[in-house]
Parts: sequence; structure tokens; C-alpha cells
Amino acid sequence: MARVSHAVLFNNVVALLEASGVDRDKAQTVGDVLVEADLIGHDTHGVALLESYLDALANGRMRGSGDVRVVNDRGGCITWDGQRLPGGWLVRKALALGYERLQRHGVVTFAIGNSHHIGALAVYLRDAAERGYVAQIKCSTASVARMAPYGGIRPVFTPNPLAEGYPTNGDPVMIDISSSITTTSLTQTLAREGRRYPEQWALTAEGEPTDDPRAVLEGGGTLLPLGGSLKGHKGYGMALGVDLMTQGLAGFGRVDHPDHMALAVFIQLIDPQAFAGLDAFVRQSSYTTQLCRDTPAAPGVDAVRVPGDAAARKRRAALEHGLEIPDALLERLERRARQAGVAWQGAGLPG
Repeated sequence: MARVSHAVLFNNVVALLEASGVDRDKAQTVGDVLVEADLIGHDTHGVALLESYLDALANGRMRGSGDVRVVNDRGGCITWDGQRLPGGWLVRKALALGYERLQRHGVVTFAIGNSHHIGALAVYLRDAAERGYVAQIKCSTASVARMAPYGGIRPVFTPNPLAEGYPTNGDPVMIDISSSITTTSLTQTLAREGRRYPEQWALTAEGEPTDDPRAVLEGGGTLLPLGGSLKGHKGYGMALGVDLMTQGLAGFGRVDHPDHMALAVFIQLIDPQAFAGLDAFVRQSSYTTQLCRDTPAAPGVDAVRVPGDAAARKRRAALEHGLEIPDALLERLERRARQAGVAWQGAGLPG
């Protein structure tokens, strides 16, 4: 592992994206989204995704230039065709517009169809919560199927994550969970490294439990829904709800059979001031989260955490001491930089 300055890593990522034809504002936004994911510990959704983004730009499955097509805009309800543009840029663009409109509407909701990959949902929550807003994000990938409905063996859904961010009097609560036991990105990482799941998180094509990620990626198997073999109806219900909400409101989904990476995204911002007020909200959220932290820990557990605690701790440490990035990943990215004629900045820091 190399210890890397987040600022230098960001500059390298932006330079690679720009060299691949991405508009500067989009490159900067996507670079920030990827590096932020690494900062909060979501390394499978950080700079490790950059190679797949560069490949998508090269083959035209992601567009690096252009703007959204407005499908509908009623002030507090906005629908966009994302036009295969970078998902991180689309989400950040929606949030920026949402912050403006919250002053008038109190609740602002976006549905975005035909978006490219948006990365880790948790990345978008901190900014909204620190502004005093509640944020909800859901997404599904209409072009891929990795998880079967509970009781079945033919994949229909992707992991279909959902995320929620809440302001408190300290670090924000940041909930980011997938409807499946694990994610496609982690599955791909484990398969590439020749590793297995820590438990039987998948089924083979014949419906047998397995810990082999290649059974999903290469063998026609399926990820298990959250809850696993015994209680997977819960994750199945979540996945179905996310699919229907994101694709139904965007008017774009599986029925359209897209042949490229194609996401449907739901984003909702809520201003507590439009309800009982921000102070009242924070009074409740801070009390309840502290109740959770004060709960006596079970044997073998150091302490009870609230979702977002670990991300905040990792982020502060990484900003001060640098990020740990696999040497092999940095070598591959530097090689791509040379091929693209991009000056790669040395990003090493003392260990």
C-alpha cells in the first residue's frame, strides 16, 4: 500500500478524466466523488472505479460532455434524462439545484434516468447534512441483473442501494446500505484478487449456496438479498421498492433494455425548517444517536457505533495522514497517464 495525498490524487484523477474528453467541471466533480469515497473508507467505490470509467469513455458508453435533458420540472419535482453523463456530476448538479429550491419548497425531489455510475451514495450525504438538510438517495442499474428475487435463481435486480443522511449536533448520520448482502464492486474485487466471500453470500446458477464470487460474475449465479437464505425476503422487498421508485419516477428502466451502463436515481432533500425546525430535529437526532452509542456493547464488540461514525473517523485520519491506495492500482493508473500523455504527479507520503 502507498500512502497518498488526497489532493495530489484528486489532481491526477482530474487530469486523466480531462485527457479522456471529460469537461473540466465534470472531471473535477467526478474526481472529488471518487476521492471522497476513499476518504470515508468506501475503497471499492473510490479511485478503484476510475479505470472502468476511462474504459466507458473510450467506448462511448459514458459521455464526458453535454448537459441533461429536462423531462419535467414542477419546482419541487424535477425529472431529468441523464444522457449517459457521469453519475457523480449528475447527482451533485441535482443537489446544488435542490439546495436553491428548498428555500421555497421545503422538499425537493429528483428522478434521473439514463445516468452513468454514481459511485458510493454515502459520498453525497455529508454536505447536505452539514447544511442542515435531510437527504435520501436510491439507485438501480437497469442494464444489469445480479440478484434474484427471494426464492428464485435467475437474477433480476442489482444491489439497489439506498442512503440517508441526517444532521446532528456532531458528525452526521450517514446510512448507506445495499439490498443484497454485498455489492457488485466488492464481488468484482474479490474475483480479481482470487479471494472468496467470508460467508456464503451467493447462489450458484443451480441455486446452491456458495462463497465464490466468480459464480456470480462468470457462472450465472446470483447475489443473495439482504437477510440471506433464511430472511432474504427483506432485502428482496428493499430491492423491488428501489427499482420501482427509481425507474418508475424517471420513466426509464429495465423494460427499455438499455445496452450500456444505465442507472435510474432518486434524490430527495428535506429542509427541517419547513417542519418543526432544524433545532427541534437536531435535538431529537442527537439524543437518539447518543442513546445508541451509550448502549452497552455485546461480548466481542468494542463499542456501539452509529452509521457514519467510522466514515467520519477515517476521513479525518486520511485528510491528516493521507490515503492508503494499493500499489498495483496506482501503477496501472500511472501507466494510463503515460499513454494519455498526462503528467502524473508523485503522490507518495511517508508511511
